[in-house]
Amino acid sequence: MHTDLVAALDIGGTKIAGALVDADGRLLLRAQRPTPALEDGDTVMRAAEAVLAELAGSPLWERASAVGIGSAGPVDASAGTVSPVNIPGWRGFPLVERVRMVTGLDVELVGDGVAMTAAEHWLGAARGHDNALCMVVSTGVGGGLVLGGALHPGPTGNAGHIGHISVDLDGEACPCGARGCVERIASGPNIARRALADGWRPGPDGDTSAAAVAAAARAGDAVAVASFERAARALAAGIAATATLVEIEIAVIGGGVAGAGDVLFTPLRRALRDYATLSFVRRLTVAPALMGTDAGLVGAAAAATSARRVGEAALLK
Repeated sequence: MHTDLVAALDIGGTKIAGALVDADGRLLLRAQRPTPALEDGDTVMRAAEAVLAELAGSPLWERASAVGIGSAGPVDASAGTVSPVNIPGWRGFPLVERVRMVTGLDVELVGDGVAMTAAEHWLGAARGHDNALCMVVSTGVGGGLVLGGALHPGPTGNAGHIGHISVDLDGEACPCGARGCVERIASGPNIARRALADGWRPGPDGDTSAAAVAAAARAGDAVAVASFERAARALAAGIAATATLVEIEIAVIGGGVAGAGDVLFTPLRRALRDYATLSFVRRLTVAPALMGTDAGLVGAAAAATSARRVGEAALLK
């Protein structure tokens, strides 16, 4: 029996997506259910099981060798549990065990930022780079690391979570408990919040999202421009700190805020020159992500494949 496919789950507060992914990163079969995020843990699990059942109903399922899961966090890969902030019914939920019971397959769990990183390193903007930081800048700010050519999820699957690096020691309190976190400044909701506080007003449609602020910035609104420049400085400070610590050569940025394009990337690259000043980080580049909405699924599959290869290598020693 050929076992050349990986089943992937991408779990977020809005939807639970699944796919069967081949060795070239192609999604051969998809399934999806809404996340019943405000229900109890078992109800949420039943939605995940429905996605897996739809995948398992295909003849392709016989070729699946493992399940990769990219989940909103925090996650604890060492314990196999998840506690997504936006799914309150899952606190320390034993997701790996439950999925293993349903499928009978090996299961690899990583945070959604790490999954996105795995996808971008495999097939996206970080391909060919041995040392990279990949970031999701959206409702929150997450990330993951590639070090020495390999995905580096860390012991619990959360390594590279740049959103909670503090870049303003006297800054606003962050829901995580710290102050001045990158996420508190650069996430979509916080870009919009700052713009509104500084006097920006939405158009006739009343849209107060970061996308609306980006549109206003492109039209020359000074307050909207300033809000994105502030976010760009926070991102640049966090990226430069990471590069100084582990010598990354590229930072890849995806997520809804990255959709602002030059409104974000132009001030970000400018600010990075002010923060990445040591000789070994001056060549650091910033690039937009390429994998889009499939990054979570492709990355979950990539993480499972990587874990399996590491396990096989260990057995050969």
